[in-house]
Amino acid sequence: MNESTRTPRFDFVSLGESMLRLSVPTGHRLDDTRVLDMELAGAESNVSVALARLGRRTGWVSRMPDHALAQAILRALRSDGVDVSAVNCVPDERLGTYFIEYATPPRSTQVIYDRADSAASHMTTADIDWDYLLDTRVLHLTGITAALSDNCYDLLGEAIQRAHAAGVRVSFDVNFRAKLWSAATAGEKLRPLIAQADILLCKGADAVSLFGCQGEPRKLMTQLKALTHATAVFCTFGEEGAAVLSGDDFVTQPALPVQIVDRIGSGDAFAAGVLDGCLSRDDYSISTLREGLQRGVALAAIALSQFGDRVLSSRAELNAALGTERLDISR
Repeated sequence: MNESTRTPRFDFVSLGESMLRLSVPTGHRLDDTRVLDMELAGAESNVSVALARLGRRTGWVSRMPDHALAQAILRALRSDGVDVSAVNCVPDERLGTYFIEYATPPRSTQVIYDRADSAASHMTTADIDWDYLLDTRVLHLTGITAALSDNCYDLLGEAIQRAHAAGVRVSFDVNFRAKLWSAATAGEKLRPLIAQADILLCKGADAVSLFGCQGEPRKLMTQLKALTHATAVFCTFGEEGAAVLSGDDFVTQPALPVQIVDRIGSGDAFAAGVLDGCLSRDDYSISTLREGLQRGVALAAIALSQFGDRVLSSRAELNAALGTERLDISR
């Protein structure tokens, strides 16, 4: 087969950190708990899981410690259908963790990170199997990985350059985390990365605080699009829904009604739905992008209705959420 017409091994590959998530139930306090619920977490692996469970061929690349807790994460990802064969496991390093104290108004949910100096934060180009990473239709990166360390930031720049040289589309989710870096630093450091994205995802609030965008959604997104060469820019606006801007085409999608169980991971679910729509065809026409927007909003709603960072859904469930009729009980 001619190399230029060879089908990539994967539809989607992501690069980033997975962690252990330790949480207490709503109403309990971290400083008074004796029991913690353990889940796995990580923006890039969350998107990989969601797409794998929708039937996409997905891979995830990282650097992890070679011990039982890291192996538990890899085993869970494999069971969800994600290929983790290119993860570099190294001895005598630590696994990032984070803790959650859920709350209801007037208190806000609190997150405590314990991820400094993790194995993933030490990732360099030497840890990456580049043939594996680029054997895909889409490479997905996020601003979280960029914030972990200077070498991780440099690695993302290298990955974007190599992806473009290989003809691989780059999806970039800004995914700002105020506990990792300030809005001013993130805005400055992320500008050269988002400029090179093919698909850009960003919360409307992050477009304001990081990049100084202002105004109603279309105006705000037009300002954001001026910072990137991306074919499409997707933004979320909380309960107001989401939108996509591509050229002169602007499409909005209202949020679905949902009873929220766990807010963590809904942004990754939105990204997965968007990319699932984009992967359905390669034309990136406005009809394809609109389909991605609809799937993103629906998958985010599904994620909000379940516990844990990963959205453990299916094609049938997503199709049902996209439908006009929904049943309280399916029997």
